[in-house]
Parts: sequence; structure tokens; C-alpha cells
Amino acid sequence: MTNVISTSAASVSAGAEFVFAVMRYPPSHKLATRRRILEAAAQAFRERGVAETGVDEVMRRAGMTHGGFYAHFADKTELVAEACAAAFDAAVPNLERIGAAPTAAARARLLIDSYLGARHRDNRGSGCVVVAVGADMARLRGAARAGYARGFARHLDRLAAALRLEAEPARNRERVTLLLGSLVGALLLARAIDDPAQSDAMLHAMRRQLRAQFAREADTAAPAEARPAVRGPDFMRAF
Repeated sequence: MTNVISTSAASVSAGAEFVFAVMRYPPSHKLATRRRILEAAAQAFRERGVAETGVDEVMRRAGMTHGGFYAHFADKTELVAEACAAAFDAAVPNLERIGAAPTAAARARLLIDSYLGARHRDNRGSGCVVVAVGADMARLRGAARAGYARGFARHLDRLAAALRLEAEPARNRERVTLLLGSLVGALLLARAIDDPAQSDAMLHAMRRQLRAQFAREADTAAPAEARPAVRGPDFMRAF
């Protein structure tokens, strides 16, 4: 009788192990789920801001429950840092397309016209993370801000390498920093203005001024105001 019970118990145990093995997800599933959470977070942070976006909202967008969050991240601070890093990394294909343009002026014009376009202004959830969450980061401390700062530094390095506005590295970085600051400021103001006509005028004026300063060579064929904005890379993935 004892042997029968032992055998039965062993069978149940083996069956439980088999079921557990079948139900266990492969490592790739966890990575894919984590990536989905990061993409949902990056979109939500751009649209609503970091402070206004809770873990519940992020997980809802990712199609998951709140409880699943802690299998991937320790807290919201870790999520913010990693989501910003992922958003900066998502910009790499666009930067590579810009870098393929033949001249510094053409590269600058491609960036200016794409970044300061109405489509980028109107689609906060999939646009540039710098302008979307920069103000939030200025109010944060600790790992979230440090993670954003690291991502931004890498992004600026990549942008400088793509644009190549000057041959001398320090001068190139300075010029690229000036251009990036001008783009971010212009887009921020254009999004803040509630009058569509004034917002459009802001984008038009800044495109014209920045073309004259950074893309003059590309504008010699026709006056800046006479040339339509170039439809370049799709900046709906970060920039």
C-alpha cells in the first residue's frame, strides 16, 4: 500500500513539473514584454509628461496589469530612466539617414525641416523625447534624471557625428548644440501656442532663420521662403 501511495505521489509531482515546464515562458518572451512596456512608457511620457503618468497608465497601454510591472522594473524611477534611453536609441535610424546626405548644409536642412514640421508638432507621443520630457527632468533627481542625462549625452554625440557641420570636433559639437537648442525651443513654443495660425507662423519663421544660419548652401538655388519644407526622415520615432 505504501508503495502505491509513493508511486502515485511521484506521478503527481512529475506531472506538476511537466505542467510548470510547459507554462514557463522562454527568455525571449520576457524581453519582448519588457520592450513593450518601455515603448508604452516612452509614448505616455511624451504625451502626458513624466509626473502625470503613473505605472497603471503605462501597463494599460502595454496591455498588461499593474502587478506584472514589478517582474521587470523595481520602480517608476527605473522605468523612466530606461524608457528615455530606449527613446534616444530609437532615433538612431533617423540620424543615420540624415548623416547620409551629401553636404553639411543638406544634412542641417533635412533636420530643420523635419523637426520643425507641423506633423512633428502635432504628434507628441512619437516625437522628440528631448522637447517632450526635458522640463520634467529638470524637476527630478536621482536615477531617473541621471539616466536621462546619460541618454542625452549619447544622443548629442550621435547627432554631432551625423550632422558634421564643422571639421573641428569641438566647434562641430558647439554648432550642433546651438542648432539642437534652437530646434527644441522653437518646437516647445509652437506646441504651447493655442492659435494654429500663430503656431504655424512660429515654425515657419524658425525654419527660415535656422536654414539661413545652418543650411545656407542648400538654399542658394531659391529664396528660403520660396522653397517648401523638405519631407525627410520620419521623425515620429524620437529624432
